[in-house]
Amino acid sequence: MSNAGVTALVPMAHVQDMPASIAFYAKIGLEIVNQVTPDGADHPNWVWLRGGRAELMLALASEPVVPGQQAVLFYTYCAEIAATRAAFEAAGLSPSAIARPFYNPGGEFRLVDPDGYILYVAQI
Repeated sequence: MSNAGVTALVPMAHVQDMPASIAFYAKIGLEIVNQVTPDGADHPNWVWLRGGRAELMLALASEPVVPGQQAVLFYTYCAEIAATRAAFEAAGLSPSAIARPFYNPGGEFRLVDPDGYILYVAQI
């Protein structure tokens, strides 16, 4: 393959409440690595989050974010599914029960962020 192909992909999601979204993603291990805060604003209108190899950009939405219309799923990965689920629950999040579908015998669970985006957390 030539060097002309895509070498990284970072999704960007529009969010209604930037502080709430930053707090949610901090609870699952993502930290701000870059941000833009407009003059006179109390919080950023764009952030780049990173935790290990996981990256996500958030941008403040200019119109309502409708949870039922979020047509993207974010798959995330962890080393120990039960411990990760317990840590997220202890952080005040509401992870689903661990499921073990045929395609992921190590297990996975589901989280929903403040804007209705669905995150699956799967064991590597």
